Amino acid sequence: MADNRNQPPQNNRNDGSGPGGPNPNMLSRSWFWILLIVIALFGSRFLFQRPADTSEMVGLNEVAQRVTAGDVSDIKVQGELVTVTLKNGDEPLRTRKEDSESLLKTLKSLGVPEDKLETLPIEVSSAPNSSAIFDWLIMLLPMALIFIFFIFIMRQAGGGGPNRAMQFGRSRARKMEAADRPTVTFEDVAGSEEAKQELAEVVEFLREPEKFAALGARIPKGVLMVGAPGTGKTLLAKAVAGEAGVPFFSSSGSEFVEMFVGVGASRVRDMFDQAKKNAPCIIFIDEIDAVGRHRGAGMGGGNDEREQTLNQILVEMDGFASETNIVIIAATNRPDILDPALLRPGRFDRKVVVDRPDRKGREAILRVHARGKPMSPDVDLDEIAGQTPGMVGADLENLINEAAILAARRNKRSISMDEMRESIERVMAGPARHSRVLDERDRRTIAYHEAGHAIVMETLRHTDMVNKITIVSRGQALGYVMPLPEEDRTLKSKAEYEDELAGLLGGRVAEEIIFDEPSTGAANDLERVTKLAKLMVTSFGMSDVIGPMQLQQGESNPFMGMDLGEQRPYSEDVARKVDREVRRIVEDAYGRAREVLITHRDKLHLVAQTLLEQEVLDREEFLTLIGHTPAEPEPTFG
Repeated sequence: MADNRNQPPQNNRNDGSGPGGPNPNMLSRSWFWILLIVIALFGSRFLFQRPADTSEMVGLNEVAQRVTAGDVSDIKVQGELVTVTLKNGDEPLRTRKEDSESLLKTLKSLGVPEDKLETLPIEVSSAPNSSAIFDWLIMLLPMALIFIFFIFIMRQAGGGGPNRAMQFGRSRARKMEAADRPTVTFEDVAGSEEAKQELAEVVEFLREPEKFAALGARIPKGVLMVGAPGTGKTLLAKAVAGEAGVPFFSSSGSEFVEMFVGVGASRVRDMFDQAKKNAPCIIFIDEIDAVGRHRGAGMGGGNDEREQTLNQILVEMDGFASETNIVIIAATNRPDILDPALLRPGRFDRKVVVDRPDRKGREAILRVHARGKPMSPDVDLDEIAGQTPGMVGADLENLINEAAILAARRNKRSISMDEMRESIERVMAGPARHSRVLDERDRRTIAYHEAGHAIVMETLRHTDMVNKITIVSRGQALGYVMPLPEEDRTLKSKAEYEDELAGLLGGRVAEEIIFDEPSTGAANDLERVTKLAKLMVTSFGMSDVIGPMQLQQGESNPFMGMDLGEQRPYSEDVARKVDREVRRIVEDAYGRAREVLITHRDKLHLVAQTLLEQEVLDREEFLTLIGHTPAEPEPTFG
């Protein structure tokens, strides 16, 4: 599992139609020109409405007095602007009147005699209509801006090309071929050999179909990759794209689901049409559970848009001609909620399980991610793989990256084993919280709590070895004991579960023995103990009272499955027996842990006091304190 370090450069066109959307520089220039036009319109309005000259305006009272005195030779009226010419040759007077009122009536109301008005020459002309034009322009401007805004939104939603608004139903699948194909190959994928082999056969089928056709074999139509998050399903798809010499269409299940009914089905049709034109090719749909969930499940029925999209996928997959070389690869971490019609032969013919890697696989994954990083000679990747059971590829990649960050923070030129061990704890529990200040009583409680866990786990036969004990806070944990399993186990026996329960209760028992009362520090331990004991009774058949029966039929979720609520498949009498058995199993584990700690009370005090002084104990120091070395046979109980 490796990063794609040789991706081809992205398209850097500035026409706004590239994969990154419109160019921000082009958009800013467009809005600049729109703003400039608005300013020009407002400026033109005030420019054209300005009077022809800058002479001072006078009131109508003064004009009426000049007319009464006989000093006026003529008057010119242009709209609401009045220009008065004087007989003595002085500068004309300018005033304004109401546009709807007659100048004669206004002067008469101001006391001008009628004989003066009858002999007064008045010239009336229409006002220029430039302001009306600009008034209309200003009124239409908001509508023009709204229209431009909607054009911009449609161009954004359309994707690219001249008819972007009409491409809403086009497929969002990205076609990868030639230089666009990822550079990840099967050599960059470790820990999933069986899955690689299944997918390598698909790639070979597309490259050399004649070899299989000669034996009457047909190409599988669909390959469903199933696995926990982080196991490398998407990385395997990238490797297929890098290995295959055919076009590769990549999409996600969420790209088909839209708020408009029918858009998802339209995109599915368009994607398959493109694939048929480029056959032979591969279609990859990541997180197919987003669109392939069980139809009609949950309260209130299904989602019409999602179900129409799923129906279209089913039709397209089952409607291929036998000679069409198209393979669909899908990935999901929730195969339990997929529609049965999607999983039948003829649609997804193969189910490839991408499981958590074993120790050998984890070491191979660590070596892949360690490429190109300066590693110190003391780094033992096999030891790191042994200390990381249950981790998937994404966790191991993060572990290597955290170690590199720690080495850079410490100004080192290479990554040493110290950074690798520290990164394991950071990934599992979070960064150390040295700033959290605890009083002496809390520190003593935490020390005895962790010492109780460690002594019970190391004493009992079927528990994991103790690798490290610390009372340094990390994340939400005030302290913890890091186990070291001898080997990866797939199956567990009843005795192993019983010892594990006793180890989980060791911390609470130690608090009761030393302080005569428990604290809240065992809340998470009690949660895990109760859940595990209930699983032993209801799922694993490890109770003599209940017998070999499975009473818990999976999870009941009304939003995921078909049930509308929790329905217990057993009677109230059986439920009471289950409760009594769970309580008995927990009490038995509690009694075993208490017996171990009372027997080794001196070791409990010694380990706790050493933790208060040093805060951290590794395995060698811990074994020295309790009185034996790794080479000696370890004491057992029970």
